Amino acid sequence: MTQMVEMQNKKKADYIPEHAKEIVPSQKWVRVYFGGRFIADSKNVLLVRQKGGPPEYYFPEQDVRMEYLQENDLRQKLEGLGEAAYYTVAIGEQSANYAAWKIDHAGPETEQLEGYISFKWKMIDAWFEEDEQVYVHPRDPYTRLDVIQSSRHVRIVVNGETVAESDRPVLLFETGLPVRYYIPKVDVRMDLLESTKTHTECPYKGIASYYSVRVGDQVAEDIAWYYPFSHAEVGKIQNLIAFYDEKVDAVYVDGEKQARPKTHWS
Repeated sequence: MTQMVEMQNKKKADYIPEHAKEIVPSQKWVRVYFGGRFIADSKNVLLVRQKGGPPEYYFPEQDVRMEYLQENDLRQKLEGLGEAAYYTVAIGEQSANYAAWKIDHAGPETEQLEGYISFKWKMIDAWFEEDEQVYVHPRDPYTRLDVIQSSRHVRIVVNGETVAESDRPVLLFETGLPVRYYIPKVDVRMDLLESTKTHTECPYKGIASYYSVRVGDQVAEDIAWYYPFSHAEVGKIQNLIAFYDEKVDAVYVDGEKQARPKTHWS
């Protein structure tokens, strides 16, 4: 897990979180692992839900190993939160500049954050909710996933070719996102799919692997994905293939062409 984190060439603004829209006490036991040690360990964290960004955990100072935090010269007013002092996290030869910040002058509506500390998610080696490692960002309690077996007829067209057609898709409904159609591999033209080196992580589903679709001389890169080892809560989608509705030619459900969704993947 240990690795040197080099941040000297980054702009300080890159580490500033977007302002919060809601502060929620969490009942989860949350721990932060860095440099071979747990540097934060708390059953009294606050979850700060942000406008335009993922949620963040804030820890009471008494639950943070402050001997591993070195205050630096950056102070920043965080819109909607208050004023924060920034820290370098350092253990032995491993360090991460501006990886932590403490709210030391909270705003009038965020007094409960006074003295609380947060960490830049990607600059930390690992995060744990209870005894399970969590990836990408905290799980938002206001995000729901429903995974439902269906007998809808789904057909996916890429570069003019039907690359998937099934009467047994698994539909994944996720708060704020378009429905995703997960299709068994036996109902996919696997001869047209090429594995890529792309992998992405989702805090709710797991680590995804990707395919490009090649039709003749045309290649639609990283247009499909699957979870070889999905989280247990969404086990029905494991090893099934989904396509970006935003990028394919067309998605037909029960013979009806679906409107192209508009997301940040569009």
